Amino acid sequence: MSKPTLRYPFPWTPPMRVPEALRGLHDSSAVEVTLPSGDQALLVTRYADVRALFAEHRLSRNMARPDAARVSADNQLFLDPNVDPDPPDHTRVRGLVTRAFTARRIESLRPVAQSITDELLDKMEAGPRPADLNEALAFPLPIRVICLLLGVPAEDRDRFREGVDGFLSVTKLPPDEVARARQDLFVYLADLIEDKRRRPSDDLISELIRVRDEDDNRLNEHELHFWVQALLIAGYVTTASQIGTGTAVLLHHSRLADEIRADWSLVPSAVEELLRTQIMGSSVGTLRYAIDDIPLTDGSVIRKGTSVLLSEEAANTDPAVFDRPFEIDIRRQDNHHMTFGAGLHYCVGAALARMELQVATETLLRRFPAIRLAVPGERLPRALGGFMEGFTEVPVDW
Repeated sequence: MSKPTLRYPFPWTPPMRVPEALRGLHDSSAVEVTLPSGDQALLVTRYADVRALFAEHRLSRNMARPDAARVSADNQLFLDPNVDPDPPDHTRVRGLVTRAFTARRIESLRPVAQSITDELLDKMEAGPRPADLNEALAFPLPIRVICLLLGVPAEDRDRFREGVDGFLSVTKLPPDEVARARQDLFVYLADLIEDKRRRPSDDLISELIRVRDEDDNRLNEHELHFWVQALLIAGYVTTASQIGTGTAVLLHHSRLADEIRADWSLVPSAVEELLRTQIMGSSVGTLRYAIDDIPLTDGSVIRKGTSVLLSEEAANTDPAVFDRPFEIDIRRQDNHHMTFGAGLHYCVGAALARMELQVATETLLRRFPAIRLAVPGERLPRALGGFMEGFTEVPVDW
């Protein structure tokens, strides 16, 4: 592989829009990039290729290989050599987990999410102004919902959040702090699982423990721990980042918020469009390894042994699929974006994230008709160096 000319993730220039580096990428089906670790990877750009590769058996999620690229030089993130992230093992465990994320169960949580949102906004309204929307709503809402769903005690939320923030460092924290955060999170979850085993209740962790203890062939102890950790992290951080950054974009482009206030039926399509633009971060989580040669739609070939990034943000801005791809159009129809992945690796928590985003967006705009950013959108600081690159603060006034 020749020396790459692009560094990934792409810089946020300008900060309130999709990275400009995505423009022109679709002239070829893949480009070479350098990751924060200094390792090289092939970034796949076109929608059709990305969608097909999510289901490609020759593209492995198992990056525990000596020649595989790393996202971070100091943090293995979600890599675990004791867990096989490929079929058939992945398919077996995924089937157990998805039972907890049915549309019916998620909709039953909507009143809970609404109640939590109302409570958080009551507190925000009574507090000092301007308020940081991240701390007032964006982060506490999803962490409370996912902790409720999985059975994490309310008094442990702060400890859990601190451990997750360290776990997801890419370049933000030094190696010793990353290692300490990972160890603290591991110990906490091990203690939580044992507590649930002694005192089971009506939550997902208890259900997974029952599966593990009643049939050892379906879920071993390490897989149980790994999936509890993955579900807690994925169900919290990505949605929290999206609530904060998505709302900031709506308020920065105030006409978009005005359109929603004039027609509340636009909330679902607005949520999808903000997900399409992925303003909260990059696709560093979709790193794969080619275990054989794989052809792309333009006739080029991903060679065996190549580390591959399935660029959801590039797929989401492919002009062959999306008209005016760099424009935020909250009325966009048939918005089949790739932000939640596709196929066997489609995000199991997608319905939960959508529900929380819809509740948060509509309730905030209804509750505070005059809400606005308290600083120019271009000055909002991003959380660079982490797995998510959303805004670290979203000051608002009303």
